[in-house]
Amino acid sequence: MLGSGIILLVEDNRTLAEAIGNYLETRGLDVDYAADGLEGYRLAQENRYDAIVLDGNMPRMDGLEVVRKLREESKASTPIIMVTARDALEDKVKGLELGVDDYLTKPFAAQELEARLHAVIRRNRKQLCGQALCVGDLSYDPVSQSATREGKEIHLSRVGIQLLQILMRESPRVVSRKEIEREIWGDDLPESDVLRSHLYNLRRAIDRDFANPLLQTVQNAGYRLADIGQFQENASGPVSAYAAA
Repeated sequence: MLGSGIILLVEDNRTLAEAIGNYLETRGLDVDYAADGLEGYRLAQENRYDAIVLDGNMPRMDGLEVVRKLREESKASTPIIMVTARDALEDKVKGLELGVDDYLTKPFAAQELEARLHAVIRRNRKQLCGQALCVGDLSYDPVSQSATREGKEIHLSRVGIQLLQILMRESPRVVSRKEIEREIWGDDLPESDVLRSHLYNLRRAIDRDFANPLLQTVQNAGYRLADIGQFQENASGPVSAYAAA
C-alpha cells in the first residue's frame, strides 16, 4: 500500500477516472480530479501534489503542453506519469524531454499504475529528504535531522521535526492544517487537537530567542515559514507571526 499522499488525476474519460480514483483511494491516497488539461494545470499550480497522473490527449490543453508549462513556466518538480493511448516512440521521447517521469499506455491495470506511482513518489521524497533546507537564517539537515538558527542548535520532538521539514520544504507557500495533519498522521488522526500544541512548541523553539519571527499563521488558510521581509514584499493574506496556532 502506498500510504498517505495526494494525487492529481487529469483524465477526460469520467468512467475511467472514477475507476482509477476509487482504486487509489482504497490504497490510502487522496485524489483530486480534473476533466481537462487547463483545469489540471490550474490545480497543479495552486496545490501541492505527491504525483500527477495525466492523460496525454486532453481537451482545452494537451497533456504535453500541460507538462511543458508546469516544468518551464511554473518550475514545478511534481512527478508526472503520462497515460496515453499513443505508444509511438517519438511521443514518449518528446514527453520525457519535457519532463514526464514515467509512461503508461492504455489499457493498463490499476495495480501497475499503483506500482509506478509508488516508484516516482518514493524517488521524489528521497530526493527532497536529501537536500538541506534553509529559510532565512534557519537551516535544517534532513540527513542528521538537526536544525540550527544563527548557529544555535534547535531541539525538537519527533513530530516537531516532521512539522519543521514540511513547512521548510514548502516555504514560502502556505500549508493548510489538513495537509500537515495528513502528512504527519495519515488517516489515523489523533483525537485531540495536538497539532496546535506542536505548532506552539515549534514557534517557541525557532522564534522565541530571535528578533525576526519566521513561523506565521495565515488566517483561514494555514501556516508558513518565511522571512518576514520577504512576506511583506509578497503578502497574500493577513498574517500574524505570533497568533495562536
